[in-house]
Amino acid sequence: MKLSQLTKDLGINVGSLSDMEITGITSDTRQQMPEGFAFVCIKGLTFDGHSAAAEMAEKGAAVVFCEHDLGLENQVILDDTRAAYPYLCAAWFGHPERELRMIGVTGTNGKTTITTIIKKTLMSFGRKSGLIGTCQNEIGDEILPTSRTTPEPFDLFALLRKMADAGCEFAVMEVSSQGLEQKRTGPCRYELAVFTNLTQDHLDVHGNMEAYYQAKKLLFGICDKAVINIDDEAGRRYISEISCPVKTFSAAESADFYAESITLGAGGVKYVFCDGNAPEKHNVNFAMPGLFNVSNSLAAIACCEMLGFCVKDVIAKINSMTGVRGRAEVVPTGRDFTVICDYAHTPDAVENVLKAIKNGAKGKVKCLFGCGGNRDAKKRPLMAAAAADNADFLIVTSDNPRNEDPDRIIDDVLKGLEGKATPYVRITDRREAIFWAVKNAEKDDVIVLAGKGHEDYQILAGGKKIHFDEREVVAEALELLD
Repeated sequence: MKLSQLTKDLGINVGSLSDMEITGITSDTRQQMPEGFAFVCIKGLTFDGHSAAAEMAEKGAAVVFCEHDLGLENQVILDDTRAAYPYLCAAWFGHPERELRMIGVTGTNGKTTITTIIKKTLMSFGRKSGLIGTCQNEIGDEILPTSRTTPEPFDLFALLRKMADAGCEFAVMEVSSQGLEQKRTGPCRYELAVFTNLTQDHLDVHGNMEAYYQAKKLLFGICDKAVINIDDEAGRRYISEISCPVKTFSAAESADFYAESITLGAGGVKYVFCDGNAPEKHNVNFAMPGLFNVSNSLAAIACCEMLGFCVKDVIAKINSMTGVRGRAEVVPTGRDFTVICDYAHTPDAVENVLKAIKNGAKGKVKCLFGCGGNRDAKKRPLMAAAAADNADFLIVTSDNPRNEDPDRIIDDVLKGLEGKATPYVRITDRREAIFWAVKNAEKDDVIVLAGKGHEDYQILAGGKKIHFDEREVVAEALELLD
């Protein structure tokens, strides 16, 4: 690809370099590239790509994009290389985002459930679709691994190209606040954007809730229309601040799309779906528990209707669905107690999932949880308080400690239990904690493993990642009972 083609959307003049043939593009100094590639210098939190520009030129970079004069022969100076990089990646892959109908979902909680429901529904109508999200990426029925919710620009547009080439019509995408703030989505334009809720998370990245709010808001400047949850304070605020056309949904009050006659149970939710602009009402029976899953399924139904699908047919599809991996997922035990695996890793999510499960539980609800290392430490005692207020017993353990001492993390967590009467045990090793929970389970107990959800790994000191699938650990613990 000629450099002039690569830079066309940036509106810059590369002069005599315009006919230069480019063989690849990267911002990663570790990546092996063929002679003649383009290197983009991006300044991150711990490493500045500008410092490696000369080295990359020696390795065969034909052109270097930078933000200031580096004294290199073939340098192109830009105002913001981080903002430019996604446009260069999109151009390199032939702008696959223009070939797909893109749906973006943002918010603290609910993104995975909503995107999964939408994608499954679209597929059930015979409309091949892709999924980009926290658990995994999907191209039709093909499952691909993922390392982050919103991929880095090169990976994102490579994935979108694969989707387009595979014949996908839709790309349903979780759009994270970090992805938006770091401008990873570049030229992506979303036909429809969804906001779920905003609760405390990622303050280690954004610093405060207002910055977190503003990062999420960026999605509504790059979409054609939006679906927003007005049960959430941030959602109500967005409506007054954004300019794109908006439809609202609510599980508590009248809205463009709302639920009435709600029945909550341990096995799922039932309600009547109402479209404020249509007289017909439809019964929903969704196999995931909790009021928050009324909201999640409402959002998915509203999206599909706004995409042009018959709401009656959409609800019939959703009524036949099972749950989502790692989201209030029942782990088979064959015993007289239940184990549920859930990704809840924020105070709000822990409160929601425990309330949902307790609503239909016959016995005690026991919550096993921890907090991640090198992440927002402020939420640790809040997690503990939320768990104590909504469970009958707690098992406080480790999550992904990363480069922090797991016992110090637990010390932070336990501060939230001061003044609480809820009994607890402290077991640092998560495998041992799960074994203890299974061994000490009583009839009709519901053991909620919170925090890991879909993850099948644990991140230890030095970034070491070990295989850790809680479903397998539960099975091993059950064998010891035999």
